[in-house]
Amino acid sequence: MGKQDNRVAYMNPIAMARSKGPVQSSGPTWEEVKEQLEKRKKGSKALAEFEEKMNENWKEELEKHREKLLSGSKSSSKKRQRKKNEKKKSGRLRTILQTRNPGTTQTKSELEHGPAYTL
Repeated sequence: MGKQDNRVAYMNPIAMARSKGPVQSSGPTWEEVKEQLEKRKKGSKALAEFEEKMNENWKEELEKHREKLLSGSKSSSKKRQRKKNEKKKSGRLRTILQTRNPGTTQTKSELEHGPAYTL
């Protein structure tokens, strides 16, 4: 029994690649890429017009909302002031009436319109 032959033939990878033929391109060529980029730069006119219109509508809506908030804050502060004044007045009336008649408690409507008489 002799030794096993473990020699392997050397194969030149460059020569093997050439023997298979030209390499198939897996993606687009540089010229095709340039064309696609130019098309993207141009874009769609309809889309651009739509985006501009939406931006204008959005800006108008924002302005209206701002005006509404700004004008609403003035009226709400007036409402708060009125409520404070009403509370002060009702509180004053109660204290005045309670000092005169300490055992009675009256509602706001009774204070403003007088006691309700039922027959």
